[in-house]
Amino acid sequence: MKLTGGEVVARALKEYGVEYVAGVPGHGIWSLFDAFLQEGSSIPFIQVMHEQSAVHIADGYYRASGRPMACSTSVGPGATNTIIGLATAYTDSTALFYVSGSPQTYMHGHGTMQEIERQQDNAFARITEQVTKRAWQATAVRELPSIMHRAFSEMLTGRPGPVHVEVPMDVQVEADDVNIHPLDKRLPVGVAYPDPSAIEAAIKILHAAERPVIVAGGGAISANASAELTELAEKLGAAVSITWNGKGAISEDHELFVGAVGQTGTTAGNKITASADVVVSVGCRFTDWSASSYAKGVSFSIPPGKLIHIDLDPREIGKTYPTDVGIVADAKAALQAMLSMLSGSDTAAAISKRASFLGDIKKAKADWIAQVAPRENSRETPFTSQRPLTALRKVLQRDGIVVVGSGNTQGAVKQSFPIYEPRTHLTSGSFSPMGWAVPAALGAKLAKPDRQVVAIVGDGDFMMSLPEMGTAAMNGIAVVFLVLNNQGYMSIRGGQRKFMGRHVASEFNRHSGNGEPYSADIAAAARAFGIEAWRVDRDEDLEMSLKAALECGGPALVEVMVSRDAAGPFATGWWDFPSPAYYTKDQASYEAMRAKEQHL
Repeated sequence: MKLTGGEVVARALKEYGVEYVAGVPGHGIWSLFDAFLQEGSSIPFIQVMHEQSAVHIADGYYRASGRPMACSTSVGPGATNTIIGLATAYTDSTALFYVSGSPQTYMHGHGTMQEIERQQDNAFARITEQVTKRAWQATAVRELPSIMHRAFSEMLTGRPGPVHVEVPMDVQVEADDVNIHPLDKRLPVGVAYPDPSAIEAAIKILHAAERPVIVAGGGAISANASAELTELAEKLGAAVSITWNGKGAISEDHELFVGAVGQTGTTAGNKITASADVVVSVGCRFTDWSASSYAKGVSFSIPPGKLIHIDLDPREIGKTYPTDVGIVADAKAALQAMLSMLSGSDTAAAISKRASFLGDIKKAKADWIAQVAPRENSRETPFTSQRPLTALRKVLQRDGIVVVGSGNTQGAVKQSFPIYEPRTHLTSGSFSPMGWAVPAALGAKLAKPDRQVVAIVGDGDFMMSLPEMGTAAMNGIAVVFLVLNNQGYMSIRGGQRKFMGRHVASEFNRHSGNGEPYSADIAAAARAFGIEAWRVDRDEDLEMSLKAALECGGPALVEVMVSRDAAGPFATGWWDFPSPAYYTKDQASYEAMRAKEQHL
């Protein structure tokens, strides 16, 4: 077929199953965008207000569905606006396809408009190399069919992640006789299966365990391994704890679920996991956030506890903790292999042997519920962060999707919003940028149009993606935006107060006036975009407003006024934040915790 470079990209995306492209047009990409209108390569286009949001939309789409979406921008500032989005997807291992323009090949190195060229000619791809699995620069139309299938293979095989393809303006418009490579002829079949000897070694350790805990990370979700993980826990009598991205790997009303681990985990999650004599890590990379900065005995006790580490990426095995059995495999396949080696008698023996442990789980969970209940059930106004979450859980369908921003909101949802199905809790557990949740929720709704989707964000987070209310309104994307307005960056203020005894630039106040708290009328702003909105400052209006927003049939916003001083989650673990030498108040306790950190 005689196809332009733009047509090759668009046609390949369509044939490879991509349902949407999001982006912002510009002179460096408009010829490629035009190809999305051509017969045989037409794909619906979601016009966004900021290029970063285009990447976040594709990110949310993949997390909700496991299928990739595309995003695209022009050159220069439009392209560099994508870096936060790409870094978020890269660190959280989510697959998306990003295509950008570049100056004409014959202009590279001349400092054309918006070219970065002082260190290397046309150097933008040197930036994206650090935040993608791979970046390609096409120099001719004939190269593009190969680049496209290789990009999809890179994106979807092994550890998922974003890819970048750069197509110069002249390559977008030139035509050549080329064929689109069928993707099914270019991808491997099946998944990576574990070494049988590793599975046997793991089962041997688990048979001897008295306090086994399975830690579910994001890899358990991406491998669709929730059913196998739950079954293994039941057969072993093992507790299950979760990381940020592992939330949803097991239903949180399951008796073996103990909560999250880490600095904003639950007391039950940290206590039970830290007491484990064997930890089975499923797709967890042990970040400081989830491992309490490796302070021994806070979230994990490895060693003396033994570690069975399942991960698709061999680089994660043994990276942070010594591993008794490292299993490089797809999480679902590894868990299936372990299940195949357990008999009914094994299960009966395990449950009998671990009766005391199961009793400890029950008590730890009851203690946590008693601790958090006053905040979750408080009727005081301004609200706690937890109270709106309790109200939302009552009116949201069991399979409804929540997309959660950063800061206090992220921690409060982790602790106080139960999730029952995989891919219904989406958050950036690694990069955690503000401005992610609103566009990511739009992507989730595009991927799952029949599901209820709610973005839960603080006001500081929301203000970084406020313009995407226009994207929701123009495209009729029926997401509910729940904005917990505490008039500032309260998680930052809390950290500043704890580690420095004062705070700066973390409250929204009238700095040039009397210093009183400042807030835009966020609900009114949403209405200005053509979105239905409610502002809630009375408890009796909370559930009613959330229910109305979910039932209105279009995008909607509920702004809830939240207390600055009762806003955050409980800090149940440890996170290594040093204080300045001149602030001596907590130095002794800090040094005591530092001494517990394991740097192995």
